[in-house]
Amino acid sequence: MAEPRCIAVTGLAFEARIAAGPGVTVVCGGTRLKLVRSLEASLRQGCRGILSFGIAGGLAPHLGAGDCVIARNIIADHGNYPSNREWAQSLVAMIRGAAKDAEPSKAMLRNVSFGDIAGSDAPIACTRAKQSLYEQTGAIAVDMESHVAARFAAEHRIPFAAFRVVTDPSHRPLPPAALVATRHEGTIDAVAVFRSLIRSPRQVPALVRLAFDSWAARQTLVPGRRLLGANLGLPDIREHLLDVA
Repeated sequence: MAEPRCIAVTGLAFEARIAAGPGVTVVCGGTRLKLVRSLEASLRQGCRGILSFGIAGGLAPHLGAGDCVIARNIIADHGNYPSNREWAQSLVAMIRGAAKDAEPSKAMLRNVSFGDIAGSDAPIACTRAKQSLYEQTGAIAVDMESHVAARFAAEHRIPFAAFRVVTDPSHRPLPPAALVATRHEGTIDAVAVFRSLIRSPRQVPALVRLAFDSWAARQTLVPGRRLLGANLGLPDIREHLLDVA
């Protein structure tokens, strides 16, 4: 059988394109059930570890667009799931080490936080909801894939970690067009966005602001992914390797 690969779990097509590379199987988007089925199919090919990779909503006030978050725990409605400590600490050290590099392409890696990430099956759009989730859980960011991936990894005893970058800080609500912009497979539905703008043109400034924030997140994701390499930053954790025939 081929060498087990690392699995990168993403929610959007552009995240999947960034995550792709030699030695990596990318699982992208869909409902919770679809995501689990995709993970099961990937697992049959062998799996060294699962990394949740992509953008996230900011919950902690100190996080801005483009800031990187490495998960300590994933907080979900069905339980809490810790990241593999060695992997998570390795990611933090790797990013902080790269941030000292004077190379301009790595400049956006300077702001990295190690903390809990909340999982949600739906976008957390308004600032009040973000504040409430932050106060209730202590999580500093939220996304829609990490809780599914973390639970799957725990059930199959596979090392798990999360590398997420903030795209909408806690003080910025998501405009209505952003909530209808993504299809289930993670691609952009331009028609839905246009219809939303026709119904509510006043959201244009917020949508433009989100576009700039998304650009800032991409400026962290791309060099971050290059830094992780073929093993997605996973150290040699031999006792946890799993190869499913």
